[in-house]
Amino acid sequence: MNQEAKFQETLRQLATIHEGFIQDKAGLGLDLPGTPTLDPKTAALLVLGVAVAIGTSSSCLRWSASRALAAGASEEEVTDVLLVIAPVAGLGRVVCAAPDLAAALGYDVEAALFDPDDS
Repeated sequence: MNQEAKFQETLRQLATIHEGFIQDKAGLGLDLPGTPTLDPKTAALLVLGVAVAIGTSSSCLRWSASRALAAGASEEEVTDVLLVIAPVAGLGRVVCAAPDLAAALGYDVEAALFDPDDS
């Protein structure tokens, strides 16, 4: 692989949060840490809340939401995270995250804003 293709591949793998690549090349463990008191769903919802609170990227928000769903969280639980953290994280963070989380849940909130009867 030539130098240009290599850096492009690295950027693509990072942008899509390719878990195997990130674990191998960056040495970051992306598995939820085990804890005796928090079940995987709760841990995944906490990770999602922190991702929103720190203003992480769209890709990371969508990845965090998909991890929470895979851990057994419902769509309502994912969206409730926004309501729970709003007083601490701030309305701006929550509002910015809402469209990305909606997309992760298969809902086009921006289209619904233009045609609310079509939701």
